[in-house]
Amino acid sequence: MPRNLTPVRVRVAAVAVACVAAVVAAQPSAAGDQRRQQTGSRAWPWKLVDTSPELVRPKALTVDHSIGERRAALEVRLAQQLYTFWNTGEKKYLDLAVSPVFRDNTLPPGRPQGPTGPVFASKNFRAAVPDLICELSDLLITDDKITARLAFRGHFTGTFNGVRGNGQTVDFTAIDIQHVGARQIVEDWHIEDNQTLLSQLGAA
Repeated sequence: MPRNLTPVRVRVAAVAVACVAAVVAAQPSAAGDQRRQQTGSRAWPWKLVDTSPELVRPKALTVDHSIGERRAALEVRLAQQLYTFWNTGEKKYLDLAVSPVFRDNTLPPGRPQGPTGPVFASKNFRAAVPDLICELSDLLITDDKITARLAFRGHFTGTFNGVRGNGQTVDFTAIDIQHVGARQIVEDWHIEDNQTLLSQLGAA
């Protein structure tokens, strides 16, 4: 997620992906058909995705089967809700996804801790990029962790640090790790390509 539009050094906790137990899926395509044939009866990740039109859907999905279908479905749904918040700025999706005791372990300077932090960051970023969209490019579900590769896109038509944009394209990536508790996300670690973003905004 955007980090109040300032470059920040972060340390991200390493997550080991259980490759033996994981099944990779992609959006329906010729390659996807071949992958489903290779995985046979274990190729159930896409049935976990909530197809409600208001929710973002992952472009690619990897699921650790060892956690069970019910737990995997919960984590996929939480990811869809969280990144729908970043895609729309609508707080109701954040409230569904994160716990009231949520903690940001890579908190940027100036951002409030807890669930109010993402709301603060989203509001500030959308002041600069009102048409911001968040694409869930890759989603990995492993044990109690959600790992996501995100693509943020839009146009700098708003205001950043008192400067009005002139429609410059914004297109940068981010990586998130979300720790899921019993029912909601309880903490996260995240890193963004702020250098690219600030360069596109003309503030590097």
